[in-house]
Amino acid sequence: MSSNGGTGQEADDTTSFVLRPPKPQSDAQPEVRPHPVPPRQREPGAGRLIGGRYRLLDKLGHGGMGTVWRAEDETVDREVAVKEPRLPDHLPERERANAFERMRREARAAARLDHPAVVNVHDVAVVDGRPWLVMELVRGRTLGDVLHEGTLGAREAARIGLQVLGALQAAHAAGVLHRDVKPDNVLLGRHDRVVLTDFGIAQIEGDTRLTDTGGFLGSPEYIAPERVLGQRPGPESDLWSLGVLLYTATEGVSPFRRSNTPATLQSVLNSTPAAPASASGPLAEVIDGLLRKDPARRLPADRVRALLEEALRPPVPTRQIVQVPAPAGRSRRPGRTVWLAVGAAVVVAAAAGAVVLADPFAGPLPDGWKTVAEPGLGASLGVPAGYRPGRPGKDDTDKNWVTYRDASGGIWINLHLARKSQDPLHEIASNASAQMQAENEKFRNEGEYTLNMPKGAKTRPADATYHGRQAARNTVDYTGTDSDPRPWELQIFYYRTASGDMYKLTVSYPARGDFTARGREVAEAAIANLDIEKP
Repeated sequence: MSSNGGTGQEADDTTSFVLRPPKPQSDAQPEVRPHPVPPRQREPGAGRLIGGRYRLLDKLGHGGMGTVWRAEDETVDREVAVKEPRLPDHLPERERANAFERMRREARAAARLDHPAVVNVHDVAVVDGRPWLVMELVRGRTLGDVLHEGTLGAREAARIGLQVLGALQAAHAAGVLHRDVKPDNVLLGRHDRVVLTDFGIAQIEGDTRLTDTGGFLGSPEYIAPERVLGQRPGPESDLWSLGVLLYTATEGVSPFRRSNTPATLQSVLNSTPAAPASASGPLAEVIDGLLRKDPARRLPADRVRALLEEALRPPVPTRQIVQVPAPAGRSRRPGRTVWLAVGAAVVVAAAAGAVVLADPFAGPLPDGWKTVAEPGLGASLGVPAGYRPGRPGKDDTDKNWVTYRDASGGIWINLHLARKSQDPLHEIASNASAQMQAENEKFRNEGEYTLNMPKGAKTRPADATYHGRQAARNTVDYTGTDSDPRPWELQIFYYRTASGDMYKLTVSYPARGDFTARGREVAEAAIANLDIEKP
């Protein structure tokens, strides 16, 4: 049981979840440790010791019910997240007691769950009668923060939805309803981890000590219709909220949000959302099936899981066989094999015809796209049919590139080749990952003048492969200069051939607005359909 702030007086709190007892402290000489942050950077409350073991370092965020701190657990020497309860001073004592019970409930609800998508609760430290929740520290951003910068692609939305669904299924199996599923309660951590947080208004089966009175209903635009009507919620209510979350993630707008709470609740009860424009196929079926007003008609969790897994799988390329007549007078013998992108071909010269097969390494060429050969670069590209090419002018010293732009200029695709034979200064790195890291350092320290990129760009490197060999992939976020301060996002693919040439495929698009989702789709398809003749 945790002590109340290190005073030595034990709190009578049966909801305490403790790893180890706090360190004993002498009444005459309490232990004081220096705070690692310089005094000028301290926030009010930083350096305080909670429960005899948790040293507050800095604030991570705050909401209506409390502040979350990054803290050091001095007993086991690790960083944790500590949630400080915060209530209005004027709140009546009964409501304060209910609020504190809500926080204890969050600990009980989360502590009884064992799932990688549920944040672990380590302890409840009671200080002056207030429960401070001690949880694992998940480094990352909330889905809500990410959606402020743009929408998600269908596959990324399906990936996140699957993890949230797993957390909900684990909770429901343990008799726990979350009742506040929304983007701000979904953390996107490192290594693609997704975590559902804030079980503060969760309902535990058999626990009736806290009612749904007061201001603890949840977020109006994510509340299921049956809850608005005062009916007893079930697992289907959480699944409704997941459906609203997925709609918001792909469309960029909540389907039920209105200018005030009563209007929002009215739209939950009576409005039928427009069909999602960015989600199609299995993901659209999930969203439609979860947003049915009648909980009895909502898709069950197992069906939702199957559809999300289907939406997450990459499309399977189709194989095509096309007969191409050969010129008259040529002998019937095999020719040279050339691999092109899906929809293009392996061409085998023959007197009567040639067989064209889809490339098993390339992605499916979307409708309205075409394959363009760039013989000067030794490669082929998949680009949208309406994109306009741009090539080096007579005054350009670097001739090894081509750009295809959308008619609006908002999205462009660039392929650049750094030839080993033209690299006397040995600027081409030994592999794709090293080339990417070198450019990342430049982006952070110098920027890139050709992109109007000041220094300080944020990069998100990732491993990749091409024809089974090492490649690298990068996402770069930056804001332009004062003359053009728009936010931009780049998707960059690097590949170094066996002969030492370095290919770099870049897709650029606005980081916010209507072009963002389209830009990400173009990037995925363009990278998937890059074909290098001599990899």
